[in-house]
Amino acid sequence: MRLRKIVGLAILGSLLAVSPSLAHHGWGGNSNQEFEITGTLARGVSLAGPHATMAIMVDGQLWEITLAPPARTSRAGLTEDVIPMGATVTIHGHRNLDGDRFEIKTERVIWEGRTFAVYPDRD
Repeated sequence: MRLRKIVGLAILGSLLAVSPSLAHHGWGGNSNQEFEITGTLARGVSLAGPHATMAIMVDGQLWEITLAPPARTSRAGLTEDVIPMGATVTIHGHRNLDGDRFEIKTERVIWEGRTFAVYPDRD
């Protein structure tokens, strides 16, 4: 029984150690080519999760926008209440390598002449 508990705890510890890396949205699944698109804010900025997110609508297609981690996105001035729903925004970053996935890993968001550089070191 004791051995079973030790093995169980070891497995649980291993899973907990790996889970943050599985949740991380690295740049590897995105094109190296710069990508820019303009659309209407369809889902506002969310600072929940390992990365902030939002969504825009472009010609009837919903695009998922992956931002920096929440603290970094907030430091860039992009918080949940800054851009109103329906506003026109330009997203600059790198599109997902899978052409069937409408997702962008974002370097900066532009709204009404204001630039939110969530990854300023990548500009």
